[in-house]
This record gives sequence, structure tokens and C-alpha cells, in this order.
Amino acid sequence: MTTVYRRQAIGDMDTVGRRLEEAVKAHKFGVLGVIDLQAKMKEKGIDFKNPCRIYEVCNPRIASQVLAKEMAISTALPCRISLYQEADQVTLATLRPTQILCLFDVPDLAAVAEAVEKDILAMVDEAAR
Repeated sequence: MTTVYRRQAIGDMDTVGRRLEEAVKAHKFGVLGVIDLQAKMKEKGIDFKNPCRIYEVCNPRIASQVLAKEMAISTALPCRISLYQEADQVTLATLRPTQILCLFDVPDLAAVAEAVEKDILAMVDEAAR
């Protein structure tokens, strides 16, 4: 199993972004923020060619359960879903929560990581269609 989950999307950046936000809401998560990487690079004087938006998504109830077990996991929160374009192809990508959480050696969170991963991957799949 790869750590990064990728799906090629149908539609332009704005359309896929809207579908992603709808999917996030449907799964009872929220979008905490969106980083427009291309715009941020431009602010720093770097001509970055590829449009890229990083969506920070979270379910606060689940996040509080996880952080109650291990505060260091805050370094991996919130979950991120990247929406980017290369040539004419729009792609969604995310790191698998099961792969990230295992880095913290808190075995009793495995079921939580699996549930979150199921939701995150479903969000990506729904937005890609």
C-alpha cells in the first residue's frame, strides 16, 4: 500500500474544488483552510507554474480523541488534501492517515485512523468524479 493516495479528476480546478468541499461537508468534516500554493509562491517572488490548492480538513470530535491520546499527533493534523494541475490534468492527492498515525506508535488509535482514512479517501473519490 502506498502512503500517497492519488486520483485524477474530471473537471477544472474550481469545479473539483467545489466538489471536494461538498464531499468534506457530507462526511461531517470541515475545511479549516485552503492554501493557494501558486499564489503564496508568487507573493515570495517565485514563478510557480502549477496551480495547487491544499485543503486542510478536520473532524474536530475525532481530532480531540486522537490528541487526548498523544499531543504530538498535532504535527500531522489537520488532514490535507491537495488539488493540483499538471499540464491539462487535475489531480487530488492525500497522505493515508493509517500510514501517518503509525509513525506515532499509539496502537489503540489504529481503528480511528482506519475510519478517518475511509472518509478521506471517499472525499477524494467523490470529488474526482
